[in-house]
Formats: sequence, C-alpha cells, structure tokens
Amino acid sequence: MTMREQPDTIHAFQDDALGDHDATAIADLIRRGEISTAEVTSAAIARARQVEPFIQGIVFEAFEKAAKGPVRSVDGFFHGVPTFIKDNMDVIGMPTRHGSAAVPPEAATTTGAFAEQMLAQGYVCLGKSALPEFGFNASTEHAGAPPSRNPWNLAYSTGASSGGSAALVAAGVVPLAHANDGGGSIRIPAACCGLVGLKPSRGRLVDNEAAKALPINIVCDGVVTRSVRDTARFYAEAEKHFRNRKLPELGLVEGASSRPMTIGLVLDSINGHPTDPATRETVEHTARLLEGMGHRIVPMDVPIASTFPDDFARYWGMLAFGVKANGRKLMHPGFDKSRVDGLTQGLDRLFRKQFYKLPATLWRLHRSAQDYAAAVEDYDAILTPVLGHTTPEIGYLNPEQDFDQLFERLTRYVSFTPLANTTGAPAIALPMGQTLNNLPIAVHLMGRHGGERTLLELAYALEEARPWPSLARSITRSVTPPPVAAV
Repeated sequence: MTMREQPDTIHAFQDDALGDHDATAIADLIRRGEISTAEVTSAAIARARQVEPFIQGIVFEAFEKAAKGPVRSVDGFFHGVPTFIKDNMDVIGMPTRHGSAAVPPEAATTTGAFAEQMLAQGYVCLGKSALPEFGFNASTEHAGAPPSRNPWNLAYSTGASSGGSAALVAAGVVPLAHANDGGGSIRIPAACCGLVGLKPSRGRLVDNEAAKALPINIVCDGVVTRSVRDTARFYAEAEKHFRNRKLPELGLVEGASSRPMTIGLVLDSINGHPTDPATRETVEHTARLLEGMGHRIVPMDVPIASTFPDDFARYWGMLAFGVKANGRKLMHPGFDKSRVDGLTQGLDRLFRKQFYKLPATLWRLHRSAQDYAAAVEDYDAILTPVLGHTTPEIGYLNPEQDFDQLFERLTRYVSFTPLANTTGAPAIALPMGQTLNNLPIAVHLMGRHGGERTLLELAYALEEARPWPSLARSITRSVTPPPVAAV
C-alpha cells in the first residue's frame, strides 16, 4: 500500500485480549485469570504488525522473546502487560542505536538502571521504540529513513523524542511505553498523540547512565499512558524499587483532591513568540474548568530569567558537541561521527561558536532552580501550553533542512517544556482539546519540586470533568471545547 492510499487515521483497537483496556485493567484481568499473558502478548504482537507499516514506531522487534513471557518476578503489579523500551536505553540482547545511523546495531550486554526499575514491575518488552537522533529533535524524523507518524493523522508528527512510544500507545498496540525527557521528550509526544505524559521531579526515579554524566541533569525517565491511573500506578510501583529519601513520598495517588488550589496561568512563553489561537483556547478552557472546580486561577509571568531560552539552546548545543566528540566512549566503539544528521551537526557548530559562554550559562541554569522555587512558592501548580503551536506536519522539523530555519522552528515550537528540565520540577501533559484536522491539543501543569501528587490529583479531576478523546472510541464525536482550527 502506498502512502497516498493510506488512511488519515489508524489504530489497532479491537475485540481481543487487550480490548481498549489501560495497563491497570489488563494487569487485573491477568491476575484474576480472565486472560493470560500469552493471549495479551499475542494480541499486542498482532496489533503491532497491523499498524507498524503506517506509524513506524518500532526500531527493533523482540516478538519471539516476548512470546515467552516477562523475564521479571510474577509479583510485579504489571506482570504480563506488554510495553516497549525507547531506543536510548539498554536492554540486554537488544541493540541501542539512539536513533542514529552513527551507532552500530550491536546487542547490549547489560540492562540500564532505569530499564531494570521499569521491568521489575513485570512488563513484557516487545522491543525498542523509535526516537529522533539522540533525542535532539521535537519530531521523530530521520535522515534517509521513514519518520514515525501520528496515528490520529498520518500526515503529522508524533512529536519527540519519545515519538515511537507515543505512536504505539495512542494506536493501541500497548497501553503504556517507556519515554524520557531532556527538554520535553515525554510531554511533547504525549501532547501530539493525545496521551498522559508526566515528567517526574529530578531524582524521583533512578538516573539513567547518560544523565549521571551531565553538569546539569536535565534528563528524567518515565512513561506515556492513556490514563491518569496508569501513570499514577507506574510511579507508585517504581517507588517500591527505588525511593529517594530527599523527596516527599509519592505512594499511590488514586483520585482528585477536594482541597482548593492556587494555580498560576501562563499563556505565552518567554521567547517572545505568542501561543497560537487553538492552543491558547484549549489552555483558557482548561483554566475555566479548574476555576469551576473551586481552584483559584492567577495570571502570572513566566517564572524564569529572560536569558533562559538562549542558555538552554547553548546547553542543547553542548550535548551535541559532547556526542560528536565522545560518541565512541559514550555509546559504542564503532561510533561514526560523520554519519550524524544535520540537526546534530548544526547544534555542534552552534556550541563551538559560543563555547566561551558556557561557564556563565551553567551558572544561570543552575540558578534557575532557585528562581523557579521562589516564583512558585505561593502556587500549587502552574498551567501553561505544552507547545507554542499545534502539531506540525511531517517534514516541518525534518533534521536535514537548513539548520537556521530548523532551529527557529524548534524554538517557536518547544517554548514551555525545557524549564522543568533545568529546574528539576515535575510537569505533566494532558490532552484537553482537539483540532479540526483530528489532532490532540494538550495543556501543561508544572508543580513544585517533589510535587507529583498535586499534579496527578489535578489530572484526575480534569480527566473526570472532560474525558479526552481516544482512538478506541469514535473520533467524530463532539468534544469540549469544540474543535478549533490549527494555525
């Protein structure tokens, strides 16, 4: 089937062992013996084969191994639930290529620390999900390879960098998948694909190997899901494996809180680009919903210094420089820096021109955590857009276009999420609207450091007040707010 013949929207939801259940429901059905792990795994593999030619979310299949069942204890809450691990995390026996042709496809000999924490919950890993090269882009597109496509509308991006995971969860292949976030890479694909994406507080989960080496740890691991309770349960189970005593205990959050909260409202980013009308309308509608629940909504300025966008861009460039310079040590002895894509090359050049500014940049980025903590002291959460505008078409963020044009597009698009990475604050993306061309629009809630419970309580309340669209249900039904045109 050619791309021209492909449907605009695709999903794999059907009357099989997975149905339209979330991960919590599937785990419960397995525990009660109503369905078996083998049936669930078989259904997920069949679904993957059905939609993968369209969405291109998988970079390595481990279907034969997965059919043998989970490799962890049957005591894990999510025993038997199928999932995918993003292809920048080692899983023994599977290659880790970081979305790049520069990294050879050699099987890992160990499993990464976070993958251990996640798989201890009992999941069946079906393979590796796609990401853009080294997670640098905000769309899962590659040089000389097919892009991952959004199951809501195949002409559009899945977001990034956890775009493959988001596409697979939204399309119904699995109910939950691994994601990680160094500038929005959990929240952006969740927003594009109509999912729940929580970036945890710095230190909430075990650090992955790459994060430990950074001068400022901006990377957090997590998951993308279709329900708030799956996200809440994932973090509760992860806490049983590792508990950071420096953070408030999270435990299992099971519903909304009745206490009134003070929520700051930010509609435009600090980079000077106004939010597009469709996204703005969705955020304003969400603010009105929260106000109707008894919460106090207070417009506020972006709680960060005006230098932040340039500082984060410079840090972003430093990461690309580090990958090119140290790829053989960091990733694989056979790393070939001549094969990195245009975005990585451009970010590397950007940093080389400005490397002398790095000490002051690091000082200000470190300082951002204190500035943010002071700014939100009187707020329970901050409501913002996830992104500066609605989801772009495939090609808009192609990594091989002119770097200056791509960089300008990225800074307009990814204008809210990086703040939580540098400050270490938790933040969650929730699907609260929909465009006329059938794409989700999400809102973003940020909290105080260690404040995931508050974000999950607000997420439960919003999920109950306005259940979000799902590809498992009719995609033509009316939504609130009404669909608005993408700009």
